[in-house]
Amino acid sequence: MIKQKKDLKQAVFVQEMMTITQAMWRNGWDEANGGNVSLIIPEDDILEFLDPNQVKRQIDLDFPVKPLANLYFIVTGSGKYFKNIAKDPEDTLAIIKVSENGQSIDLLWGLSNGGKPTSELASHFMSHITRLEQDPKHRVIMHTHTTNVIAMTFVHELTAKAFTKTLWQMCTECVVVFPEGVALLPWMVPGTSQIGEATAKAMGDHRLVVWPHHGIFGAGSSIDDAFGLIETAEKAAQVYMLVSAHQGGVQQSITDQELMDLAAAFNVTPNPNYM
Repeated sequence: MIKQKKDLKQAVFVQEMMTITQAMWRNGWDEANGGNVSLIIPEDDILEFLDPNQVKRQIDLDFPVKPLANLYFIVTGSGKYFKNIAKDPEDTLAIIKVSENGQSIDLLWGLSNGGKPTSELASHFMSHITRLEQDPKHRVIMHTHTTNVIAMTFVHELTAKAFTKTLWQMCTECVVVFPEGVALLPWMVPGTSQIGEATAKAMGDHRLVVWPHHGIFGAGSSIDDAFGLIETAEKAAQVYMLVSAHQGGVQQSITDQELMDLAAAFNVTPNPNYM
């Protein structure tokens, strides 16, 4: 007798994607079809719900991802609105498996009305490869259009050092949450292998990468980890934009010594290149 598979919509990884994308949309970060999220799923978790031999369709990749061979992901769909994911996850999400040779992906579930996984799949996959080399517990890449981080890129010096230092100085927790600081790319056309390669390179020693005038990429060991990281940077950017809007701007902030004291108290090491 064939054992009936569980309802996939009740899977923790589907529920997490539904919850976090709704939160991102309600925060005003993901208008229309903006933003994308990808999560690595352990094979044992997949097998409770799906038969990986039942492939809906195969999608060729424009770039090889051999280091991700045979890994499973749940990703947001290209052109899909975050506000609709909780209402219809099977249309807006996709569960995929990377092929043995890394040249294609198998669609196992989702995108029920056609379509493809996120147009930023190149950036996601390349960043997953880099982060897994740095942290075997890595699981999530999250891209979103954080309002205040974007606004800050229009009025602040666009160097990683200056941008990071300001974020650290705006909220006490920042140097503790992301002591390595943030990376910052030049403006680039999204959805290309070029921006994917640049983002992945920056992910070698950062978990946050700012795309000026566009948004931010975050990495983490879980959905909550990646979201919390981005949320912290966005809060700091919001404080900066609020303070900067007042006559006279910033009058005082956390000093270098206070940043070092914070880091020592929480046993983290701030990026010396940004101090």
